[in-house]
Parts: sequence; structure tokens; C-alpha cells
Amino acid sequence: MKILIVGAGRAGLEVAIQLSRIGHAVTIVDTDASVTRRASEQFGLVAIVGDATTAEVLDDAAIGQMDIVVAMLRRDADNLAVSLLARAAGVERVMVRMRDNAYRPVYANAGIDRVLSETDLITGAVTTAIEHDAIRHAMLIGDGAAIAFELTIPAGSVGAGCTVMELVARPDFPKSGVFAALYREGGGVEAPRGSSVVDAGTTVLLVAQREDVSYAITALTAPATRGSVTRAIGPTGGA
Repeated sequence: MKILIVGAGRAGLEVAIQLSRIGHAVTIVDTDASVTRRASEQFGLVAIVGDATTAEVLDDAAIGQMDIVVAMLRRDADNLAVSLLARAAGVERVMVRMRDNAYRPVYANAGIDRVLSETDLITGAVTTAIEHDAIRHAMLIGDGAAIAFELTIPAGSVGAGCTVMELVARPDFPKSGVFAALYREGGGVEAPRGSSVVDAGTTVLLVAQREDVSYAITALTAPATRGSVTRAIGPTGGA
């Protein structure tokens, strides 16, 4: 895809570099000539110096040919201006980084519905990490009532060696819990199926209602005991 990123600060440039690495054609616009020079010389990005809140600069960036425009400037007023200019140029997919939540209804009234809130992302990640030490990465889903989070299954836990079907059938596993992905070190990401075995060391991506997160963690990571429901190899070698 052809992607225009407006605002090449630390976050904007990192996003541009990552998108370029996975094969997208990325153009950045920033007012800082040293930033655009570095983006061009070090990372091979198409980089334009200028104020992206003006139509002339966006025309120089060929905004009308873009599949997506991402506004990541420091001021919401500037991001709003870029978004409206992108819409006027015929760009269908416009995304903005929102700094101030007071702008949420403003973006909505302007028809910009792909709004990424730094406050929401940081709040979700930090509060979840504080409440649940076992979680390393997390994000809020929807209005914050649900959380998507990564959890690594420790050796000797009740979850190690069980199938996904067995885990969700556990009486202590919350009904709102959903297995979204499995990551095995060196093996890549896979879509979980009922027969997928969750070995020790596997990182699982789960989604659950906020109030059920602690129950999901306990159901998967509590130390195994003699009475635990675990998948074991019987004396004849069967499962």
C-alpha cells in the first residue's frame, strides 16, 4: 500500500520504518529537515520537508495517490487539518494520533473514526501491568471493558501441556476468555484450535473481560497439583 505519515517524531518514524520493512511504500512529511534527511539516507524513505497542514505540501507528497494517510503531529488541531485535507483529496482511509481526548467528538464530527489515543493505550498497558505482574503486553478493547493481553505459560503450571479445548473447559477458566493466538519461540504465530497443545514456554494472546483477567491468569499459570486438570501421558502412552 501507499502510505503517507505526517509527523516523523520518534513514534511516527518508527511506524514508517516498520511499514517500509514489511513492503509498503511509505512517504513521510515533517518540518524538521534533519529528521527527513535521516529518514531518507538511513532508511530509504521518501521524505518531504514542509508544513503538512498546507495543501501545497500535501500535494507535493502526492496525497491523492495514497491508500492511507496517518496524521501523527504534536497538536490535535494540526492532525485535524491534515485529516480534512486528506479527505478532500479523496483518501478513504485516514488515521490520527489523538493527544487530547477532548478532540474525540471533534474527529467524530469530521468523519474521522480511526482515532488512536495515546492516553488510552498507555492507560490500558500501565494499569494492566500494575494489576497483573504476569502480563507483559496488554491493550484495551472497545470501551475498555475487555483487555487483550499476552501471557507466557510457565513450566509446572496447570496450563502447561494442555490443549486449548481442555483449558477452556476448566471450571475456573472464565467464560469471557478467548484464545486469539499462540506464539512458540522459534516457531512463529499460529491460530489456536481446540486440539492445539499449549506447551510450557508458549506465549498466548488472550482476550477477556477486565474483571475476568485475573481468573484467566490463575487458570493457566497456577502451579499444578495432584488434583489439577492437566493433560498427562498414561501408562500405555495414550493422552
